[in-house]
Amino acid sequence: MATTYLTLSNRTLRELNEVEMTSANFSSSRGIQTTIKDFINKSIHDIYNESVEIPLLHTSTTQDTFTGDSEYAFPTDMRRVDFESFFLKPNELITNGEFTSNINSWTTIAGSGSAAYNSGGNGRLRLNDFAAHQSFSTVVNQTYNLQVRVLDSNGTGAALKVQVGTAAEGTQNLNTTLTVTDFNAGAILDVQFTATAQTTFVTLNNTTTATNLDVDYVRVSRADITSRKLRYISYDDYMQRFKEQDSQNNSGHYGMPQYVYRKPDYTSFGLTPIPDKNDYLISYEYFTTHTDLSAHGDTMALPDRFGPLIVDRSKYYTYMLRSDPDHANLSNRDYQRKLSLLKTDYSSRADYMKDTRTSSGNSRLSIV
Repeated sequence: MATTYLTLSNRTLRELNEVEMTSANFSSSRGIQTTIKDFINKSIHDIYNESVEIPLLHTSTTQDTFTGDSEYAFPTDMRRVDFESFFLKPNELITNGEFTSNINSWTTIAGSGSAAYNSGGNGRLRLNDFAAHQSFSTVVNQTYNLQVRVLDSNGTGAALKVQVGTAAEGTQNLNTTLTVTDFNAGAILDVQFTATAQTTFVTLNNTTTATNLDVDYVRVSRADITSRKLRYISYDDYMQRFKEQDSQNNSGHYGMPQYVYRKPDYTSFGLTPIPDKNDYLISYEYFTTHTDLSAHGDTMALPDRFGPLIVDRSKYYTYMLRSDPDHANLSNRDYQRKLSLLKTDYSSRADYMKDTRTSSGNSRLSIV
């Protein structure tokens, strides 16, 4: 359970032999209590400034591209972006195709059996003489990749009908079956279809009650988009090499992005070439920042084990306010010692082995 603002404040007040607060009077605090509340937030800021790359504050996000738009905003909680993590891949067109926690976004078609969520694996759609379908937007005459994985709970050799068309159970674009012969391993269908309408439907149908067919995932994406790592370039490099071309009012310069750069405002990034499709998905990783604690029940984004550091740092600021340098130095020493230990635990570094052999025949294997 995350440590609350009230808990951190009271821990500090208790060590200073001051009157603690309650949830009822927290918002109306006065004097030293209010000062401690301010020092708690100040201490959290100090920890963030000391340790930018705390692994537990590491997260990832994605950004859809839009034809003709080259610049995109970072998340509002971004503190530091890992520009080596930028990848481009085709946008996934199916909603909830992994069935992580439910079968929402899928419309079921009744048979004599049932359709339900199965928590096996990472979540699955269970069909028993039942069908489910979903519609998604497509570009006419464009080719798409479709991948479906299915498991047979009883190993009867039943077949799942997979249909793609312009309506539910339509077969204008694809009509095939996926049979499971090894029910423990399941079976995977990898196939392509060409869209004939702006809205396309995929239907999955188990036509028998003899067994449950569990659909593990359904994935659809543009076939003409391949995943690639985006190379980071500086803004100055972008201005020298690509800005002139990107500034021209000519869609002939649009294409699949190859480079990413950070805008000087540090709140957005740019892509070049400018995207020529809405179907690109940009994924990247970053470290989050935080919002100051305010209400008594607010919790910090840092793990609970950072609580003693915040208390020590808050005591340091309090002793400095009281012109007590001896106790301030003791609190700062405790803070620095604990912070050093946590930096060792949470330090972000590349753990890999590098061959440093030279041409003279001497070899050495080092860990970086």
